[in-house]
Amino acid sequence: MRRIAVVLGTRPEIIKLAELIRILKKKKGVKVFTVFTGQHYDFNLCRVFMEELELPKIDINLGISSVKAGGAVPKMVVALTDFFREKNIDIVVAEGDTNSVLAAALASFYTGKRFAHVEAGLRSFDLRMPEETNRIIADDLSYYAFAPTNIAVENLEKSTARRAGIFLTGNTIVEAVQKNLKKAGKSKILEKIGLGRGEYAVLTAHRQEYVDREKALRQLLKALPEIDTKIVFPMHPRTKKMLRKFGLLGRLRVIKNVVVTEPIGYFDFLELASNSMLLLSDSGGIQEEASIYKRYVVVLRDSTERPEILGKFGELAGYNATKIVKAANRVIRNNEKINRKLGKIKCPFGDGSASKRIAEILVSGK
Repeated sequence: MRRIAVVLGTRPEIIKLAELIRILKKKKGVKVFTVFTGQHYDFNLCRVFMEELELPKIDINLGISSVKAGGAVPKMVVALTDFFREKNIDIVVAEGDTNSVLAAALASFYTGKRFAHVEAGLRSFDLRMPEETNRIIADDLSYYAFAPTNIAVENLEKSTARRAGIFLTGNTIVEAVQKNLKKAGKSKILEKIGLGRGEYAVLTAHRQEYVDREKALRQLLKALPEIDTKIVFPMHPRTKKMLRKFGLLGRLRVIKNVVVTEPIGYFDFLELASNSMLLLSDSGGIQEEASIYKRYVVVLRDSTERPEILGKFGELAGYNATKIVKAANRVIRNNEKINRKLGKIKCPFGDGSASKRIAEILVSGK
C-alpha cells in the first residue's frame, strides 16, 4: 500500500490539487492523507472551498496560522514531521511556492520521505519575493519535480536536486478552471454588483512585496481613477489591513469607478474574471487562469515566474501609475480585437491532463 500525504495550506492549493486528490483516491493500492496546515487561517472559508470542489474531508488540520512566517514554518515542519512518521508516509505532495510548501519539503527531507513538487521550476529571479526562495528550496529538495512548461524544465535542469526525474506534466490549474467554469456559470455575482459581461475590469492585490509597500499602494490608488472603466476589487484581508495602516483606506473608498467587495468564493471569482474586459493583478495564479478563459492581464509587478504569458496574455506594468494606466486603457480601447486574438492562442500551461499524468507517475513508483 503506497501512502501519500497531500499538504494544503492556501485556497489556491486546494483548487489546484483537488483533481489530483480525487484521482489518487480512486487508485488501487494507494492510501491518501490530506493535511491542512492552516496557512490561510480562516479554515471555515477553506472548508467552503473544499465542499464546493467536492473534496473528501481533511485528515488533519495543523491550525498553524496566527504567527508570522518566520515562526509558522518551523511549527509546520515539526507538526508535519510527526505526522509523516506516525502515518508511515511514503510520498509527500505539495504544490506551488507558499510557506506550507516549504515546510512540506523540509519535513520530507528530515524524515527521508519522497517529496513531489507540483508546479516545479517556476522562477521570477526576484529574491524580494519570499515565494522565490520557497520555490528554489522546494525544487532542490524534490524527488519528483513536476514542471508545468518547457521553461520550467529548463530552470530545473540548471538546479541540483536529488530526484527521480523532471516530468513535463502541464499545470493542474488548467483542468481546475476547465472543470469549474461550468459551475461558475450558475453564479449570481454579476447581478449582485449590478454589472454586465464585458463592462468592467477586475483588480486583485495581495502579495507581500506589493501591499506591504506604501509607495506601491499609493501608485495603485493614483492609477485607478484614470482607468476608463468600472473596476471590481474583491479586497484581500491583508490588503485592507495595510491600506488602513498607511491611512489609505478612506482614499480608496472615494474612487468612483472602483467597486470594493469582500473576498468572494472561487466560483463567483471565476464568473467575474472570465467575463471581464481585463484583469489587473499581482497574482501568479491569475496569470495562469487568464490564459485559460482568454483574458488579458496587466501584471502589477516588475517580474513574473510565468513568462509564458508575456506578449500574449499579459504584460508587466510594475508599480508605476503611469504604466498601469497606459496598459489598462490600451486594452480597454481595443478590447474586442484583443479578445478575438486571445481566443486563438493556445494556453501555454497544458491541455488539462496534468493531474492524471502526475497521479500515474506517483502510483507507478518511478
